[in-house]
Amino acid sequence: MKFGLVPINVGISSLNEMTDLAQLAERCGYESVWTFEHVVVPLAYESKYPYNAEGKMGTTPDTNFVDPLIALAHIAANTSTLRLGTGVNILPQVNPLYLAKQAASLDFVSAGRLELGLGIGWLKEEFAALGVPFARRGERFDEYMGAMRKVWSGAVVEHQSEHIAWSGFQSYPSAPGLRVVMGGNKGKIFQRTARFAQGWFAPTTDAEELRQGVEALRAACTEIQRDPQGVEVSCMWTGKGGQQAVTALADAGAQRLLIPIAALGGDPIERIEALAAEVMAD
Repeated sequence: MKFGLVPINVGISSLNEMTDLAQLAERCGYESVWTFEHVVVPLAYESKYPYNAEGKMGTTPDTNFVDPLIALAHIAANTSTLRLGTGVNILPQVNPLYLAKQAASLDFVSAGRLELGLGIGWLKEEFAALGVPFARRGERFDEYMGAMRKVWSGAVVEHQSEHIAWSGFQSYPSAPGLRVVMGGNKGKIFQRTARFAQGWFAPTTDAEELRQGVEALRAACTEIQRDPQGVEVSCMWTGKGGQQAVTALADAGAQRLLIPIAALGGDPIERIEALAAEVMAD
């Protein structure tokens, strides 16, 4: 089982705090650190956050929300083995050519350590602030993914579709093997993961919910004649329940457990060290 921490870029009071947490994770044997993304957190919003009953995300507008790619570039320069995950960046609200370039560059400067987590987004007010349509974002996501792979290939890019008109250029550094992780458990997530990704990030800590998602993912892979074993499954774990909880999530299909730093309680440094000793060493 692989273990990671999330989010490394939210609620951080200083650059040193973020750096120290990442370096501690590396020393303790954690495999990865992950980010969350929101460009803005509105003072009020009608959009419903899909992953809790209250429909609200767990951050306030004045929370430090460091840009994921900038945060991970800094962490890359101060670590050597940690994988660097975005969990997840919202693809349809950005320019896909810029993101393709930024992701390939981050993968390059980190010596291939990027796990590019992507999602379609849920916060309509954030799209509005960015001047990007919220409607048809899933359709744009699918187009963007196909086009970005062409950018990463290093070949001459030719891609004409409703939302993209790219022709006659190349982009380096190339990143043909860049790993993409799809995040979420709503809508067409399983079909998109089967089609585009090397990983699935399930926003759940519940073993039975994860099991159902893994079954749906396997079915989606089978439908397009893809081996489901080629998709790595990550999910959340609060750090509670010890080895029994880890085993239950592993049995449900998890291969990586991402531990929310906020869920550790008390002194997070002590808990990060304790989990490494108590669970990860087994």
